Amino acid sequence: MGTENVYNNAAMLAWTGHFAEMMDVSPEKLKLLNICQKKKNVIPSIESHKRVVIFADASHPNLCYEIWEAGLGECDVWYGTGIDPTDQIKTAKIKDMIGTEIKEPTVFFILNENTRESYKIGIKNENFSRGPIHYVGSEIRAVIMSLLHVDAQDVICIVSGESIAIEAAIVASEGTIIAVEGDKGSQMAMEANVEKFGVHNVEIIPDLSPSSVSSLPTPRLAFIVATKNLEKDIENLLAVNPKMQFVIYTLELDILAGIKELFLKYNIQNMEVLQITVSKLDSKNVFVTQPSPWLISGEVL
Repeated sequence: MGTENVYNNAAMLAWTGHFAEMMDVSPEKLKLLNICQKKKNVIPSIESHKRVVIFADASHPNLCYEIWEAGLGECDVWYGTGIDPTDQIKTAKIKDMIGTEIKEPTVFFILNENTRESYKIGIKNENFSRGPIHYVGSEIRAVIMSLLHVDAQDVICIVSGESIAIEAAIVASEGTIIAVEGDKGSQMAMEANVEKFGVHNVEIIPDLSPSSVSSLPTPRLAFIVATKNLEKDIENLLAVNPKMQFVIYTLELDILAGIKELFLKYNIQNMEVLQITVSKLDSKNVFVTQPSPWLISGEVL
């Protein structure tokens, strides 16, 4: 039996039914995650679902420690080992299992009573790991996320948009986020945020050269924080997907002024331009205006 198929459909359904009966809950209220030999977003799933059933194996030996380290140590867990359901179910708090190493196929039922079973778009900036990055305001990020229309299985390329990459990775839980970070400091900050938020569907690459993107899935959409390399980024992305959709972020008027010509050159149509301005009242009762970016969208039809 291949390790990736430790739990087939029949086994997963049997275990799901077993826990549903034991916990007196409808199976439709359970979030299922099979992480055997796979990268899955376990932490965001537990944070946004009250009941999660996880099918795990030795490829994730320190799963309990990782869940505890993410601040979910008070969650209750019931677990059993083996392919087929068993009545030998143990229970504990996650915090009491941080030294437990997974060495065989194991199924966990995790109860997080403190979640609202929702994902809040626009994560506060203070929740991100600090580094050389200046994060866009959470309100503006919420608007950007609404423009991206991310779905659960999406593949999106995000160029120099670290906080956007994290939010997109949480939503695209069954997809892939390709995060392009050109300098070492930004790469390290991106890696720290991936670890902090427990998103394992982010691929970090240094550039959009063929050698960097050739082994990655093809993105549907690209979000680009525009620089002087914008045209080269567009060329590289269209080489990967000739029908690419684009959302471009800039604070610079000269870049904005040149985008229409770039779109015409590369046959990117349905151009729309949106400017966002957010002002917030500070402790001195003075409205402080955040930087007001332009967001330019278009697609190759």
